[in-house]
Amino acid sequence: MSIPPQPPSSPGPYGQPGPYGQPGQPGPAPYGAGPQAWYPPQPQKTNALAIVAFVMSIVCALPLVPLILGFIALSQIKSRGEKGKGLAIAAIVIHGATIALYGIFIALGLSGALDDSTTKKRDTGGQVTAPVAGGVSDIKTGDCFNTSDDLSKYDDEGGSQAALSVRIVPCDQPHKGEAYSVFDLEGGLYPGEEKVVAIAEEKCGGTALTSYVGKDAKVSDKLEVYYYYPQATTWISGDREVTCFIGDPTGPTTGSIRTTGS
Repeated sequence: MSIPPQPPSSPGPYGQPGPYGQPGQPGPAPYGAGPQAWYPPQPQKTNALAIVAFVMSIVCALPLVPLILGFIALSQIKSRGEKGKGLAIAAIVIHGATIALYGIFIALGLSGALDDSTTKKRDTGGQVTAPVAGGVSDIKTGDCFNTSDDLSKYDDEGGSQAALSVRIVPCDQPHKGEAYSVFDLEGGLYPGEEKVVAIAEEKCGGTALTSYVGKDAKVSDKLEVYYYYPQATTWISGDREVTCFIGDPTGPTTGSIRTTGS
């Protein structure tokens, strides 16, 4: 059996191939009118020099290098349309501030303001020869000093928060306190304020004072015993020092209570 041939296409407006092709098939598009491709915009790159300048300004690298790189980065960012302007500006500001601080320290060093003046203003016997500013930790046995604190407001039973800065002066000048014993507590964990105060009271009120002033010396009844001691916050930084001193809560005194003092 043979397969009969397909009947020819019947003429008509829909039988002949039209300009739009067969149903369901796209017709030929004119040149240049085909589907257009869409590409997402390329992300901006961050300027490499801006990153390097910022990192170098943080780690305090070679002087002026982060500053120079920051300005170069700003120029490149403007011409290339890159990101990183904030990093470049931050590098310039940070390193500029660092250079300014270096300049201040150098100026202070040249002027002698950063010298260990507490040490340089002591004689061969260890006594200060002129008033000098320092901290509580700079007070040595035999030092007379002034503090901004009012001794009459010190709590001699449990201690109280004291000013950390003092002015050490020769004992023949008016002063509020005179240190007669300085010692360190044992290391380890902070034993607690109550324990520290108990140790300070025991050692500052024992033979330390009589050894300093002499057994036969007469000490004014107006003078009272005080002490500086480490607290939990200063203990962490290595502070173990207890400073025992004597002073008049009614006001400054002149002269030393030491046996060999004036």
